[in-house]
Amino acid sequence: MTITGSGQPQFITRTGTQNASNAPLIENSDAEQIVVPDNSSWKNFFRYLGPGFLVSIAYIDPGNFETDLQAGAQYKYGLLWVILVSSCAALVIQTMAANLGVITGKHLAEHCRAEYPKVANIILWIIAEIAIVACDIPEVIGTAFALNMLFHIKIWIGVLLTGLSTLVLLALQQYGIRKLEFLIAFLVFTIAACFFAELGYAKPDAKEVIDGLFMPQLKGSGSTGLAISLLGAMVMPHNLFLHSALVLSRKVPQSVRGINEACRFYMIESAIALTVAFLINVSVISVSGSVCNSSNLNAEDQKSCQNLDLNQASFLLKNVLGKWSSKLFAVALLASGQSSTITGTYAGQYVMQGFLDLRLKPWIRNMLTRSLAIVPSLIVAAIGGPNAAGELIIIASMILSFELPFALVPLLKFTSSKTKMGTHVNSIMLSAVTWMIGSLIMAINIYYIVSGFIKLLVHSHLNLVAKVFLGMLGFSGIAIYLAGIAYLVFRKNKKMSHLLSLTALENQQMGNEQGNNGSLYNLPREDIVSMQLPQRTTPLDLD
Repeated sequence: MTITGSGQPQFITRTGTQNASNAPLIENSDAEQIVVPDNSSWKNFFRYLGPGFLVSIAYIDPGNFETDLQAGAQYKYGLLWVILVSSCAALVIQTMAANLGVITGKHLAEHCRAEYPKVANIILWIIAEIAIVACDIPEVIGTAFALNMLFHIKIWIGVLLTGLSTLVLLALQQYGIRKLEFLIAFLVFTIAACFFAELGYAKPDAKEVIDGLFMPQLKGSGSTGLAISLLGAMVMPHNLFLHSALVLSRKVPQSVRGINEACRFYMIESAIALTVAFLINVSVISVSGSVCNSSNLNAEDQKSCQNLDLNQASFLLKNVLGKWSSKLFAVALLASGQSSTITGTYAGQYVMQGFLDLRLKPWIRNMLTRSLAIVPSLIVAAIGGPNAAGELIIIASMILSFELPFALVPLLKFTSSKTKMGTHVNSIMLSAVTWMIGSLIMAINIYYIVSGFIKLLVHSHLNLVAKVFLGMLGFSGIAIYLAGIAYLVFRKNKKMSHLLSLTALENQQMGNEQGNNGSLYNLPREDIVSMQLPQRTTPLDLD
């Protein structure tokens, strides 16, 4: 550790023998480490570039495309405000997640393990794993739709074939993950450019689009369900774990200036990435809303709009791509699904390492998640066909929204704690805004669950005894859901100092107090770097 004249650590690095907690999660000696010099320069921005864009891939995955298409087809521009609110909330929340990692040297899952008792940790881990599986379901179905459009393979067979996508991904890694990510991003942004170009043909009414963005409205329970799906597809719980961990792959100067610069550049990067994702989602909804609500649609297109899903959406791009619309949309959909698979694999690794201190090879981790996602997708696709598979994507996005509080509340609590964040603690204004966002999300979820459950009971053909029994069972589940959130909200945090408040002696004492977990305070985190897919660079350490 290098100490400045003020007694604060300039860089904190590992020394001595690795302990089990900080051992590499993937046996790979070629992990890339990006060193940020301790000087104030805009050139440093490019060293921080990466985590925000990798996280933003989840905002333009097949789940987003599906919910956007249905929102536009059914409610025209009426749900655009959900995209705007979700994007603004995502920027604030993702910035907080990045700040948590930079300032404390630990990612969100590790903080949860240190903060909560064992039972609560296991429950939070299970919820996080369910969220990752729910996020993988749209990737499975989106890939199956893409294979159907490209090769006319039945949807359920395509679902089975998605299990092989892991092997394809691993085969492509030999060319370098950065090249692979660039190719995927290029394909995804190609289809985004097509939707932007289609806006010129669709000519959505600008006043209606502005009203949709800035005049919140929910017309019935159907729109509420779609709004929840849009919210779940935009602000994903596993992204909070992912972003707080990805920032630990940089060697950040542990000085006040270095920390401030890292937080600022990560916020700028997240803002750029999420703005691009926001524009893509708005364009998809606008095209879908304009085309499907047009008065001069032919009978075939009207039928497609009534049950619009990823398998039928290519007709929206006929004006731009002509007869190639189906093939090119399928290729971009396939690329989108595979890029999201990368982020899902990373998030799964970080969640397991953080909550359980358990490490798996990435292909094993990916296959486990994919297998759990294939089972419900296969059953629904085999029994209900493409329409039911599309509905499953909406349900999966709703699950993500329901689970969001169990990642969001700990993040808000940790970043609002001065003992954890020091001078970088959330301001009173920011805390108020973020808690309002979290409360709004929870209120919408609870309203939808309660109203939907009551409607199900009222309109069911069960006898009175069965209704009473199901009512007690259902409302007990809702009470447990609320009790879990209340526990996270009202439980007091343990006292734990942030990195910049430590002198060399205090850091050593904390390491002794924390035992094997003491090294979790060290930066850079080589275990985080080596969890990522292989790079061809020799690691560097600072003396």
